[in-house]
Amino acid sequence: MSKNTMHDGTATASRPGTGNTPAPAALRKSLKNRHVQLIALGGAIGTGLFYGSSESIALAGPSILLAYLVGGLAIFMIVRALGEMSVEDPRAGAFSYYATRYWSKRAGFVSGWNYWFNYILVSMVELSVVGSFVNYWFPAIPQWVSAAVFLVVIAAMNLLGVSKFGEFEFWFAIIKIVAVIAMIVGGLAVLIAGLPTDSGVKASFSNWFALDGGVLPHGLLQQSADGQWTGLLMALVVVMFSFGGTELIGITAGETEDPRRTIPRATNGIIWRILVFYIGALGVIMAVVPWNTIDGTTSPFVQIFDSVGVHAAAGILNFVCLTAVMSVYNSGLYANSRMLYSLARQGNAPEILGKLNFHGVPVVGVLASAAITALAVGVVFLWPDFAFNYLMSIATIAGVINWSMIMVTEIHFRRRVAAGDGPGELAGLTGDEALGRIHFKLPFARVMPYVVLAFLAFVVVLMCFSSSYRVAVIAGVVWLAILLTAYQVTQTRKTVRP
Repeated sequence: MSKNTMHDGTATASRPGTGNTPAPAALRKSLKNRHVQLIALGGAIGTGLFYGSSESIALAGPSILLAYLVGGLAIFMIVRALGEMSVEDPRAGAFSYYATRYWSKRAGFVSGWNYWFNYILVSMVELSVVGSFVNYWFPAIPQWVSAAVFLVVIAAMNLLGVSKFGEFEFWFAIIKIVAVIAMIVGGLAVLIAGLPTDSGVKASFSNWFALDGGVLPHGLLQQSADGQWTGLLMALVVVMFSFGGTELIGITAGETEDPRRTIPRATNGIIWRILVFYIGALGVIMAVVPWNTIDGTTSPFVQIFDSVGVHAAAGILNFVCLTAVMSVYNSGLYANSRMLYSLARQGNAPEILGKLNFHGVPVVGVLASAAITALAVGVVFLWPDFAFNYLMSIATIAGVINWSMIMVTEIHFRRRVAAGDGPGELAGLTGDEALGRIHFKLPFARVMPYVVLAFLAFVVVLMCFSSSYRVAVIAGVVWLAILLTAYQVTQTRKTVRP
């Protein structure tokens, strides 16, 4: 199938045909505006915020707020680039399809399989820890049982249709949003009322500047006595990976009722989500709880309530984190099944992975992704050191690979549009006239992709300063070599096949 005639089989939801001629199975455009808005909102809130923020605060102190702002702007531009393509050409598989259509089939293969494997590994981690949250209330239940139950339940949810997926994600997101807003409101109440805290330090926004080195206690980049690098720049590495999953907006475009209206609204909302849910929440936390007492032994969200005597917060946050884990796996399985579907349509994966059920769900893609995830979770339980040291290193660097390929694809997309090979109503238009007709433009599109790519390259350089992240950089090189070799092998087999 040529690049210009690729079709992903999306269609509006319809009744099956009458008589002996059923309508062909197709992806259903059943995600409503409220689904996409909450999927986008929930994608920015997860265990990385509830627990992972402790690490970034320890590295940079109050200056972590600046790291979240800078990293958030970079992520916003990446999702805007994806949104530009998604609005003009809404497709299942999003960036893998676009890489194939506007760049090359090799790029589509690498982009799609990289993202699929990345989410397998992310899902692996989420399901492997779900048992620890269940054990908070039911310590006798083996962790592997919890993982198995949630895997089966969420796989079953995904087989019911995209509207059901959207509904589950809507309510998962509501729970996380309410939890963060409650924490912010509670923290502001402590600050306004001047309530005493267990730390003995008065709750005040002045704590950002007055405690142990001020706003920038570890500078931009410095090496501690134990040889570890700290500072604002090192925290930027941790911050970037906490934003993983925001690109899910693009994946939903192929099954959204009105992508031209919904995708821009969801994408533009990323900035205020980062301001409220990351910068706002952590700013309030560090005003109430001295930042130098946040050591990662408990979530800073629990510490803020514990500090004023509300000790039920641990149980509440445990429930919120349990739903966050379910949300991540639910989104991951959805994204992976659509990615396999798109790869199959491109000829970059076995055709059977493009098979749809009655509900318009890529059933084989869902079941195959669930089965591989189950094997990965088994690896965690059997060889935890291998899983977390090496497999998670690939997941860490795979995010950078994915974001970089989105920006390079956007460059190719604009070149093809300007050459008259754009999608839909852009087809046939050339030059500035064609580029001017793009509905949802990436700001400063002539230079922004290169700025973001330079920023991502800088993040990779910073990763080399950390012993744990350095493994990820090495794994990334090996991983890209594996993907490129796999593509070459598959193409060779197709060439020699009789």
